[in-house]
Amino acid sequence: MFTRGIRGATTVTHNNEEQILKETAVLLQEIVDRNEITPEDICSVWITMTGDLDAAFPAKAIRQLDGWELVPLMCALEVPVAGALPQCIRFMVHINTGKSQNEIHHVYLNGAQSLRPDLAAPSNS
Repeated sequence: MFTRGIRGATTVTHNNEEQILKETAVLLQEIVDRNEITPEDICSVWITMTGDLDAAFPAKAIRQLDGWELVPLMCALEVPVAGALPQCIRFMVHINTGKSQNEIHHVYLNGAQSLRPDLAAPSNS
C-alpha cells in the first residue's frame, strides 16, 4: 500500500457560491471515477483557490456529499503569481492505494486544461 497524490484543477467563470460549489463537486467526482476510489481511500484533500475567488469555501461542496463527512479537507489561497490562470480551483488528493504512479489519473477540467495539457485528456479506462 502506498500514499499517492492525485492532482486536479478546474476553473469557474463567475465568483459566486453556486458555481464554486458545483465545479468543485464535478472535479471531485471526476477524480473519484477516473481513479476508482472511495472516500475511505482518501487520506486528505488539499484545496486551493486563486485570490479572485472568495464567494465560498470549496470544501463545503465536498462535506455535503454522502460518505465524505470524515475526510480531512483544507482550503487555502493559491500563490498569487503574476499571469497565473484566474478563477482556478486546484486539488491535491492524497490516497492510500496499491496503484503505481503511472496508474494515477490526474484531472484538469475547463480552463485548467491549459495548466497540464499533457494530463488533461480524459482517461480511457
